[in-house]
Amino acid sequence: MSGRGEVIYVPIGVIRTPFLEPKGTPIQPPAAKGVEGRVIVFREYAEGLADLGGFSHVILIYHFHLSGTPKLKVRPYMDDRKRGVFATRAPARPNPIGFSVVRLLGIKGNVLHVADVDIVDGTPLLDIKPYVPEFDAVPEARIGWLEKRIGRLPQARDDGRFAD
Repeated sequence: MSGRGEVIYVPIGVIRTPFLEPKGTPIQPPAAKGVEGRVIVFREYAEGLADLGGFSHVILIYHFHLSGTPKLKVRPYMDDRKRGVFATRAPARPNPIGFSVVRLLGIKGNVLHVADVDIVDGTPLLDIKPYVPEFDAVPEARIGWLEKRIGRLPQARDDGRFAD
């Protein structure tokens, strides 16, 4: 079996933010400090939000609905040379799936109020997971080619390079 069968995901909600287009959007949550948004979970999935309110941060998994044609070599936002797409967080991927760790401010009904959001308004939400440092943080992790460029993050913004 090749593992190349069709995979279909159905959005469970939509992400609302102040960013109306990719261009100008911060490229990672640390570059979006204080930016607030809402995650509207469709009512048929709202029961799944039970017990999430005790977490300070959540992982949003979403579909890059505005990304352009997939590329295997890309020039990432924080570099001047092309890199393999799987060594980047670029949205123009074979499966345009993104994730962001955002701060959970509160939950009211089927709406999550979040901060430090780096996502374009109207982005389809695929899943939510609680962020657990003991599961998700790896203090000894190496960051490859980003090591010498990570200082650029606070000013890094989408410049439209991945839209068709």
